Amino acid sequence: MGKTYAEKILGAEAGAIVFRRPDIILTHDNTASIANTFKKMGGDKVKDADQLLIVLDHNAPPTSAELANDYQKIRDIVKEQGIKKFHDVGKGICHQIMGDYAKPNMIIVGSDSHTCTAGAFNAFAAGIDRTETAGLWRQGETWFRVPDSIKITLNGKLPESVYGKDLSIWIIGMIGSSGADYMSIEYHGEGVKTLSISDRMTIANLASEMGAKNAVFPADDVLKKHLGSAIEGIWADEDAVYAEEITINLSELFPVVAAPHNVDNVKALSEVKGTKLQQAMIGTCTNGRIEDLREAATILKGNKIPDGFQLLIIPASQKIYLQAMDEGLIRLFMESGASVLAPSCGPCLGTGQGIPADNMTIISTANRNFKGRMGNKTSFIYLASPAVVAYSALKGEISDPREKNDVETYPFTIAQSKTVDINPNDDRFAVGTWNYADVDNLNTDQMFAGNLTYSVKSSEAEKIMPHLFKGFDDSFAERVKEGDIIVAGANFGCGSSREHPSVGLAFAGIKAVICKSVNRIFYRSSVNQGLPIILLPEAVDAYKQGDVVDIDFEQGKVTINGIVYPFSPLPEKLVGIFKAKGLVNYVKASS
Repeated sequence: MGKTYAEKILGAEAGAIVFRRPDIILTHDNTASIANTFKKMGGDKVKDADQLLIVLDHNAPPTSAELANDYQKIRDIVKEQGIKKFHDVGKGICHQIMGDYAKPNMIIVGSDSHTCTAGAFNAFAAGIDRTETAGLWRQGETWFRVPDSIKITLNGKLPESVYGKDLSIWIIGMIGSSGADYMSIEYHGEGVKTLSISDRMTIANLASEMGAKNAVFPADDVLKKHLGSAIEGIWADEDAVYAEEITINLSELFPVVAAPHNVDNVKALSEVKGTKLQQAMIGTCTNGRIEDLREAATILKGNKIPDGFQLLIIPASQKIYLQAMDEGLIRLFMESGASVLAPSCGPCLGTGQGIPADNMTIISTANRNFKGRMGNKTSFIYLASPAVVAYSALKGEISDPREKNDVETYPFTIAQSKTVDINPNDDRFAVGTWNYADVDNLNTDQMFAGNLTYSVKSSEAEKIMPHLFKGFDDSFAERVKEGDIIVAGANFGCGSSREHPSVGLAFAGIKAVICKSVNRIFYRSSVNQGLPIILLPEAVDAYKQGDVVDIDFEQGKVTINGIVYPFSPLPEKLVGIFKAKGLVNYVKASS
């Protein structure tokens, strides 16, 4: 029987647990917090400084004195530890810079959910959390569960005015934001040869929005030409066995958008055409490359955005910024009325410049459109390609750069997300249980606002607590108590790799979260904090407000009103981490 890409590079069959030494360990503005955790683990000198890649990008330039002090602390750490792969403020977004390091056959991990972008280079690249990253600084290796794989075969070629961003959103709409939970996505077929490295980076980047562990492209002639050398890569066997296979004819695709407030709320561009806008953004790790800027420039050239409209353009790196300057694009953008910001993540996660005003509707090339994602929970975010964003900015409403009046309909309808806002009068707490059983895709932005990610450190559990679930269930932080249980729907903890929610829930004394499914990075983060996550869809479906819930970890059972719902006993190592109340204590005791 043949092997998938993931089985080959990790050296074991799907489902196995293996320990591997990553070639690159990525961190960014969160490095200061990771360093604190590293010291709590008893760390002094990192295991291997050559593994580390550090980029200051999420709040670059820093937006407060506290962040500026953190940046300086990171510079000091870099010097003390002899870290060579360091990129200071203004050099670019970490995932774009990773493109200068990633090579076929590499294993790459990073304390950011979009680390999977590096799969464009035939690398196995996956996001992890900060605590696990600190453990890697200490030990140099970590555990991987070898994922099942999805094979996506691409035939044909994308039509004019249809891009890699459209393909990514198209696939998310097909399978849903949890459709690839904990899986590896492989891209096959003749259509792959028609996709540029820029397109591949966009597509691999958005694998995290499908719940995937990673996405990967072959080391073909397109990659070899980009790298300037022929590096033999790893690829799946022809007779490899997949959990799912999907075939897409690229020539049949048309422009699509992800409508508020979930990435899998996919619509044909024509279905939302005419929606009034107040702001647009072109950039981020998803679409801030020179190809994206050229597409936008072609549309903006000789035109002006409407008065009162805000168009933000953010090159993904200094190298791209300089190239755009040499090509005259920066001047063109400014003459059109756009604001060009320094290379950074900008307002994508609700930090930096460009946060929208109340009730604004925005169209963006970013990767997430959760409520509150850009720093204002009353705004509405549509995701689209750079061409659509640029053309819509000129019109002040969602518009089609093809100038077609055809009515296209996106052909897939998934069971749409049930993420809801909790009304202040809607009491979800009863007999030691928080009832979110009817809430799918409860994401990390709802659990802990993105604009607080760097002003409140993940190591400061007491400071996290007052903000926990604010804007979703406002009474949670004040009423939660030790021993409480959370019952939740599907794809719990989707979104960012920030570990603040799991830190806060563990600190609050949550006994366990029982849910239908869980985001992969959130699951690892919860384990690292000593917070058990139990996957029991049948128990969630059975739960009703006020039911008495109990958990027996040793026997592997959840009891609801006397009815037992069994689950597989937890692996010994995980039990050890739970007993130690987190990975920090576990590593320290094991060293």
